[in-house]
Amino acid sequence: MEELRTYCLGKAGVEEGFPFGEGVLVFKVAGKIFLLADLTEGNSFNVKCDPDLAVELRERHEEVTPGYHMNKRHWNTVRADGGLKMREIREMIDHSYQIVVKALPKKVREGLAGPIRR
Repeated sequence: MEELRTYCLGKAGVEEGFPFGEGVLVFKVAGKIFLLADLTEGNSFNVKCDPDLAVELRERHEEVTPGYHMNKRHWNTVRADGGLKMREIREMIDHSYQIVVKALPKKVREGLAGPIRR
């Protein structure tokens, strides 16, 4: 989970916090959530996803399921203790981050500190 945390915090404008209690670590960009990590289980997280891609990822990977306690059309839950490669996990995180950044007002996007990193 520390590798996931480090990766998320390396992205422009990202902040972490516990708005839902100590068991759920939340990563936001410009105040908008792009990842929630379950610290009680320690092996899963939720990421935002394009609805069509969300279905495709669920069909392709048993570790990817509809978002737990989230809008299942736009969020996936990912188990990080399965067969997914770190590259695949990073791609899902990047996609979630990019969806949120793309929806921000232009002025906010331009104000993010630095480029979007991969």
